Amino acid sequence: MIDGFFNVYKEKGYTSHDVVAIIRKLTGMKTGHTGTLDPDAEGVLPICIGKATKLSEQISSSDKQYLCTAKLGITTDTQDASGAIISEAEVTAGEDDIRAAVMSFLGEYYQMPPMYSAVKIGGKKLYELARKGKEVEREKRLVYIHAIEILEIVMPGMVKIAGQARNDANEYTIKMIVDCSKGTYIRTLCNDIGDVLGCGGHMASLVRTKAGGFDVHDSVKLEVLKQAKAGEELEKFIIPL
Repeated sequence: MIDGFFNVYKEKGYTSHDVVAIIRKLTGMKTGHTGTLDPDAEGVLPICIGKATKLSEQISSSDKQYLCTAKLGITTDTQDASGAIISEAEVTAGEDDIRAAVMSFLGEYYQMPPMYSAVKIGGKKLYELARKGKEVEREKRLVYIHAIEILEIVMPGMVKIAGQARNDANEYTIKMIVDCSKGTYIRTLCNDIGDVLGCGGHMASLVRTKAGGFDVHDSVKLEVLKQAKAGEELEKFIIPL
């Protein structure tokens, strides 16, 4: 086995540590990931093996790109679809208002780390405190939103091609691609867009499409790697150091 990287496509249900453990078992080598993805998120998760683990921090510190869907009108305690609903409000904004709110986050942006996150305060991870029902003061962090491409804004009454209803659930959603700096929480961005619009919001889905030069189009799922290991072809998926 050679030193290098696997460009893993992390599927929903796995933690980043789950993926590391599986790759370590497949390779028998020192292994590390390059930036955590929540269990409900999916997409690019570069895995370092062998001497490549020395570059894990460098890759973790690189810019990222995400494909996400924000849902307006509902706020949750985790800022994503897995959390408990804490408020609901009518969405009164029009499409132009929604676009303006989204694009207002371009550039430097001071973001409050969510309570359900791995950020440490006083030696404790925030999500450990949140699970105990505690909320602590935390400082906003400077992140940078390089670009946002709004792919679709779905509003009640809209229809798809061929006349099929696209939004029969009477929901407001925004599908967008976000290019951002390390440490940006996309679920917090979705929450903050909802706050600007006065209706609240949360992240309904998330796919990381780029991380440190690794692209989702070149990524491979764990099942493929397991099959390659069985066929003694695992090395062909390694990107050499």
